Amino acid sequence: MRYSSLDDFMKLGAAALVKGPVAVVLAEDRIELGSTLRHHLDLGFRDVLAVMPAEFDLPEDVAPLVHRIDHDVTVMGDHVAVMNKLIAAAPGVWMYYCFNSEYLFYPFCESRSVGEMLAFHTEERRSAMLTYVVDLYAGDLTAHPTAVSLEDAHLDKSGYYALARTDPANHDHPKERQLNFFGGLRWRYEEHIPAPRRKIDRIALFRAAQALQLRADHTFTNEEYNTFACPWHHNLTAAIVSFRTAKALKRNPGSTFDIHTFKWHNSTPFEWHSRQLLDLGLMEPGQWF
Repeated sequence: MRYSSLDDFMKLGAAALVKGPVAVVLAEDRIELGSTLRHHLDLGFRDVLAVMPAEFDLPEDVAPLVHRIDHDVTVMGDHVAVMNKLIAAAPGVWMYYCFNSEYLFYPFCESRSVGEMLAFHTEERRSAMLTYVVDLYAGDLTAHPTAVSLEDAHLDKSGYYALARTDPANHDHPKERQLNFFGGLRWRYEEHIPAPRRKIDRIALFRAAQALQLRADHTFTNEEYNTFACPWHHNLTAAIVSFRTAKALKRNPGSTFDIHTFKWHNSTPFEWHSRQLLDLGLMEPGQWF
Protein backbone atom coordinates (compact mmCIF):
# COMPACT_ATOMS: atom_id res chain seq x y z
CA MET A 1 0.00 0.00 0.00
CA ARG A 2 1.13 3.56 -0.69
CA TYR A 3 0.95 6.39 1.83
CA SER A 4 1.27 10.04 0.89
CA SER A 5 3.33 10.96 3.95
CA LEU A 6 4.65 9.64 7.24
CA ASP A 7 1.64 11.10 9.02
CA ASP A 8 -0.66 9.35 6.52
CA PHE A 9 1.05 6.06 7.33
CA MET A 10 0.61 6.65 11.04
CA LYS A 11 -3.12 7.11 10.53
CA LEU A 12 -3.84 4.37 7.98
CA GLY A 13 -1.00 1.87 8.24
CA ALA A 14 -0.22 1.75 11.93
CA ALA A 15 -1.23 -1.94 12.03
CA ALA A 16 2.15 -2.69 10.45
CA LEU A 17 3.80 -1.54 13.67
CA VAL A 18 1.80 -3.77 16.01
CA LYS A 19 3.90 -6.92 15.62
CA GLY A 20 7.42 -7.29 14.35
CA PRO A 21 9.98 -7.69 13.21
CA VAL A 22 9.63 -4.62 10.99
CA ALA A 23 12.27 -3.52 8.47
CA VAL A 24 12.55 0.12 7.43
CA VAL A 25 14.42 0.81 4.19
CA LEU A 26 15.31 4.48 3.73
CA ALA A 27 15.82 5.30 0.05
CA GLU A 28 18.40 8.00 -0.64
CA ASP A 29 18.53 7.29 -4.37
CA ARG A 30 17.19 4.74 -6.85
CA ILE A 31 20.26 2.50 -6.94
CA GLU A 32 19.41 -1.15 -6.09
CA LEU A 33 16.25 -0.16 -4.24
CA GLY A 34 14.41 -3.19 -5.59
CA SER A 35 17.12 -5.68 -4.63
CA THR A 36 17.38 -4.16 -1.15
CA LEU A 37 13.66 -4.62 -0.54
CA ARG A 38 13.65 -8.16 -1.97
CA HIS A 39 16.58 -9.17 0.22
CA HIS A 40 14.85 -8.08 3.41
CA LEU A 41 11.53 -9.57 2.40
CA ASP A 42 13.33 -12.88 1.88
CA LEU A 43 14.82 -12.72 5.39
CA GLY A 44 11.33 -13.00 6.86
CA PHE A 45 10.52 -9.55 8.19
CA ARG A 46 6.80 -9.44 8.94
CA ASP A 47 6.45 -5.98 7.38
CA VAL A 48 8.83 -3.93 5.24
CA LEU A 49 8.49 -0.16 5.07
CA ALA A 50 9.99 1.70 2.09
CA VAL A 51 10.49 5.36 2.94
CA MET A 52 11.25 7.12 -0.33
CA PRO A 53 10.71 10.29 -2.39
CA ALA A 54 7.39 10.38 -4.24
CA GLU A 55 9.11 10.50 -7.64
CA PHE A 56 10.90 7.16 -7.13
CA ASP A 57 9.39 4.05 -8.73
CA LEU A 58 9.09 0.62 -7.16
CA PRO A 59 9.48 -2.60 -9.20
CA GLU A 60 6.11 -4.21 -9.93
CA ASP A 61 6.98 -7.41 -8.08
CA VAL A 62 7.93 -5.53 -4.92
CA ALA A 63 5.29 -2.80 -4.74
CA PRO A 64 2.42 -5.02 -3.45
CA LEU A 65 4.61 -6.52 -0.72
CA VAL A 66 5.82 -3.39 1.06
CA HIS A 67 4.37 -0.34 2.74
CA ARG A 68 5.51 2.56 0.59
CA ILE A 69 5.74 5.88 2.44
CA ASP A 70 6.35 8.99 0.35
CA HIS A 71 8.91 10.96 2.30
CA ASP A 72 12.26 12.42 1.20
CA VAL A 73 15.03 11.32 3.56
CA THR A 74 17.85 12.90 1.54
CA VAL A 75 17.87 15.89 3.91
CA MET A 76 20.87 15.41 6.20
CA GLY A 77 19.82 13.72 9.43
CA ASP A 78 16.17 13.38 8.47
CA HIS A 79 16.33 9.59 8.79
CA VAL A 80 16.79 10.10 12.54
CA ALA A 81 13.52 12.01 12.82
CA VAL A 82 11.74 9.38 10.72
CA MET A 83 12.99 6.49 12.82
CA ASN A 84 12.19 8.22 16.11
CA LYS A 85 8.63 8.82 14.96
CA LEU A 86 8.28 5.13 14.07
CA ILE A 87 9.89 4.04 17.34
CA ALA A 88 7.44 6.11 19.35
CA ALA A 89 4.53 4.43 17.56
CA ALA A 90 5.74 0.83 18.08
CA PRO A 91 6.77 0.18 21.70
CA GLY A 92 7.90 -3.40 22.24
CA VAL A 93 8.28 -4.18 18.52
CA TRP A 94 11.59 -5.37 17.06
CA MET A 95 12.70 -3.01 14.30
CA TYR A 96 15.54 -2.78 11.80
CA TYR A 97 16.64 0.05 9.55
CA CYS A 98 19.00 0.45 6.64
CA PHE A 99 19.42 2.47 3.45
CA ASN A 100 19.01 1.32 -0.14
CA SER A 101 21.93 -0.74 -1.50
CA GLU A 102 22.48 -2.18 1.99
CA TYR A 103 21.84 -5.83 2.85
CA LEU A 104 21.50 -7.48 6.26
CA PHE A 105 23.33 -10.72 6.97
CA TYR A 106 23.31 -12.61 10.26
CA PRO A 107 24.63 -16.06 11.24
CA PHE A 108 22.86 -18.84 9.34
CA CYS A 109 20.52 -16.39 7.57
CA GLU A 110 20.35 -18.72 4.56
CA SER A 111 18.34 -21.26 6.59
CA ARG A 112 16.90 -19.31 9.55
CA SER A 113 14.50 -16.37 9.54
CA VAL A 114 15.19 -13.05 11.18
CA GLY A 115 12.27 -13.78 13.52
CA GLU A 116 13.97 -16.95 14.75
CA MET A 117 17.18 -15.05 15.40
CA LEU A 118 15.45 -12.26 17.31
CA ALA A 119 13.46 -14.76 19.36
CA PHE A 120 16.75 -16.27 20.54
CA HIS A 121 18.23 -12.84 21.17
CA THR A 122 15.18 -11.89 23.23
CA GLU A 123 15.58 -15.04 25.32
CA GLU A 124 19.08 -13.82 26.16
CA ARG A 125 17.47 -10.68 27.62
CA ARG A 126 18.83 -8.44 24.89
CA SER A 127 16.84 -5.57 23.39
CA ALA A 128 19.31 -4.51 20.70
CA MET A 129 21.93 -6.03 18.42
CA LEU A 130 25.20 -4.58 17.20
CA THR A 131 25.69 -4.66 13.43
CA TYR A 132 28.87 -3.88 11.53
CA VAL A 133 28.43 -1.91 8.32
CA VAL A 134 30.83 -3.66 5.94
CA ASP A 135 31.67 -1.64 2.84
CA LEU A 136 31.06 -3.20 -0.56
CA TYR A 137 32.40 -1.78 -3.82
CA ALA A 138 32.51 -2.73 -7.48
CA GLY A 139 35.81 -4.21 -8.58
CA ASP A 140 35.76 -2.37 -11.91
CA LEU A 141 34.81 1.30 -11.60
CA THR A 142 35.07 1.82 -15.35
CA ALA A 143 32.30 -0.70 -15.95
CA HIS A 144 30.38 0.42 -12.83
CA PRO A 145 30.98 4.17 -12.30
CA THR A 146 28.50 4.35 -9.40
CA ALA A 147 30.71 1.78 -7.59
CA VAL A 148 27.70 -0.55 -7.27
CA SER A 149 27.55 -4.02 -8.79
CA LEU A 150 25.97 -7.07 -7.17
CA GLU A 151 27.86 -9.37 -9.55
CA ASP A 152 31.26 -7.68 -9.07
CA ALA A 153 31.00 -6.82 -5.37
CA HIS A 154 34.17 -6.81 -3.27
CA LEU A 155 34.95 -6.16 0.38
CA ASP A 156 38.02 -5.71 2.55
CA LYS A 157 39.04 -8.96 4.24
CA SER A 158 41.15 -7.19 6.88
CA GLY A 159 41.87 -3.74 8.27
CA TYR A 160 39.12 -3.59 10.90
CA TYR A 161 39.77 -2.45 14.45
CA ALA A 162 38.06 -1.13 17.58
CA LEU A 163 38.80 1.68 20.03
CA ALA A 164 37.38 2.38 23.45
CA ARG A 165 34.28 4.59 23.50
CA THR A 166 34.93 7.23 26.12
CA ASP A 167 32.33 8.94 28.29
CA PRO A 168 32.69 12.75 28.46
CA ALA A 169 30.31 12.78 31.43
CA ASN A 170 32.66 10.48 33.37
CA HIS A 171 36.10 12.04 32.88
CA ASP A 172 36.46 10.27 29.50
CA HIS A 173 36.64 6.83 31.09
CA PRO A 174 35.74 3.99 28.68
CA LYS A 175 32.08 3.08 28.56
CA GLU A 176 31.26 -0.44 29.71
CA ARG A 177 30.85 -2.97 26.86
CA GLN A 178 30.93 -0.25 24.21
CA LEU A 179 33.50 0.19 21.45
CA ASN A 180 33.86 2.29 18.32
CA PHE A 181 34.60 0.12 15.29
CA PHE A 182 36.47 1.24 12.18
CA GLY A 183 37.61 -0.20 8.87
CA GLY A 184 36.72 -0.54 5.22
CA LEU A 185 36.52 2.42 2.88
CA ARG A 186 35.88 4.87 5.71
CA TRP A 187 39.28 3.93 7.13
CA ARG A 188 41.18 3.76 3.84
CA TYR A 189 39.75 7.07 2.57
CA GLU A 190 39.35 8.81 5.90
CA GLU A 191 40.62 12.11 4.48
CA HIS A 192 37.34 12.30 2.54
CA ILE A 193 35.12 11.22 5.45
CA PRO A 194 34.16 13.61 8.29
CA ALA A 195 35.41 12.21 11.59
CA PRO A 196 31.92 11.65 13.12
CA ARG A 197 31.00 9.38 10.19
CA ARG A 198 34.03 7.08 10.18
CA LYS A 199 32.58 4.49 12.56
CA ILE A 200 31.17 1.31 11.04
CA ASP A 201 29.08 0.16 14.01
CA ARG A 202 25.33 0.63 13.94
CA ILE A 203 22.62 -0.55 16.32
CA ALA A 204 20.37 -1.48 13.41
CA LEU A 205 18.27 -4.17 15.14
CA PHE A 206 16.48 -3.07 18.28
CA ARG A 207 13.26 -3.31 20.24
CA ALA A 208 11.33 -0.04 20.26
CA ALA A 209 10.53 1.37 23.68
CA GLN A 210 8.87 4.36 25.26
CA ALA A 211 11.17 7.42 25.34
CA LEU A 212 13.82 5.60 23.28
CA GLN A 213 15.53 7.89 20.78
CA LEU A 214 17.91 7.15 17.91
CA ARG A 215 20.88 9.53 17.68
CA ALA A 216 22.66 10.76 14.56
CA ASP A 217 25.68 8.51 15.23
CA HIS A 218 23.50 5.35 14.99
CA THR A 219 23.43 4.85 18.77
CA PHE A 220 20.52 5.18 21.20
CA THR A 221 19.73 7.25 24.26
CA ASN A 222 19.47 4.02 26.31
CA GLU A 223 23.14 3.15 26.81
CA GLU A 224 22.46 -0.57 27.27
CA TYR A 225 21.24 -0.64 23.67
CA ASN A 226 24.71 0.49 22.56
CA THR A 227 26.59 -2.42 24.13
CA PHE A 228 28.03 -5.23 22.03
CA ALA A 229 27.26 -7.96 24.57
CA CYS A 230 25.59 -8.63 27.88
CA PRO A 231 27.75 -8.81 31.06
CA TRP A 232 27.85 -12.61 31.24
CA HIS A 233 28.76 -13.80 27.72
CA HIS A 234 29.13 -12.85 24.08
CA ASN A 235 25.97 -12.26 22.08
CA LEU A 236 24.98 -12.53 18.45
CA THR A 237 26.15 -9.80 16.12
CA ALA A 238 25.17 -9.17 12.51
CA ALA A 239 26.55 -7.36 9.47
CA ILE A 240 25.09 -4.96 6.94
CA VAL A 241 27.01 -5.14 3.68
CA SER A 242 26.71 -1.71 2.14
CA PHE A 243 27.55 0.12 -1.07
CA ARG A 244 26.61 3.41 0.59
CA THR A 245 30.14 4.69 1.30
CA ALA A 246 31.46 3.65 -2.11
CA LYS A 247 28.57 5.46 -3.78
CA ALA A 248 29.24 8.61 -1.79
CA LEU A 249 32.98 8.60 -2.50
CA LYS A 250 32.34 8.30 -6.25
CA ARG A 251 29.52 10.85 -6.23
CA ASN A 252 31.44 13.48 -4.23
CA PRO A 253 33.44 15.82 -6.51
CA GLY A 254 36.09 16.13 -3.82
CA SER A 255 36.96 12.44 -3.91
CA THR A 256 35.77 10.90 -7.17
CA PHE A 257 38.75 12.02 -9.27
CA ASP A 258 41.22 10.70 -6.69
CA ILE A 259 39.77 7.18 -6.80
CA HIS A 260 40.31 5.02 -9.87
CA THR A 261 39.73 1.72 -8.07
CA PHE A 262 38.72 0.69 -4.58
CA LYS A 263 40.58 -2.62 -4.89
CA TRP A 264 43.79 -3.22 -2.96
CA HIS A 265 45.78 -6.24 -1.80
CA ASN A 266 43.21 -7.04 0.92
CA SER A 267 40.18 -6.98 -1.39
CA THR A 268 38.23 -10.16 -1.95
CA PRO A 269 35.04 -10.91 -3.90
CA PHE A 270 31.93 -10.97 -1.75
CA GLU A 271 30.22 -14.37 -1.87
CA TRP A 272 26.80 -13.17 -0.65
CA HIS A 273 26.83 -15.77 2.13
CA SER A 274 26.93 -15.45 5.91
CA ARG A 275 29.71 -18.03 6.18
CA GLN A 276 32.21 -15.66 4.58
CA LEU A 277 31.37 -12.90 7.06
CA LEU A 278 31.66 -15.34 9.96
CA ASP A 279 35.02 -16.60 8.71
CA LEU A 280 36.31 -13.03 8.42
CA GLY A 281 35.17 -12.23 11.96
CA LEU A 282 32.72 -9.59 10.78
CA MET A 283 29.93 -11.05 12.86
CA GLU A 284 29.60 -13.86 15.41
CA PRO A 285 26.93 -16.37 16.42
CA GLY A 286 27.40 -16.03 20.19
CA GLN A 287 25.58 -18.96 21.83
CA TRP A 288 23.33 -19.55 18.79
CA PHE A 289 24.31 -22.73 16.98
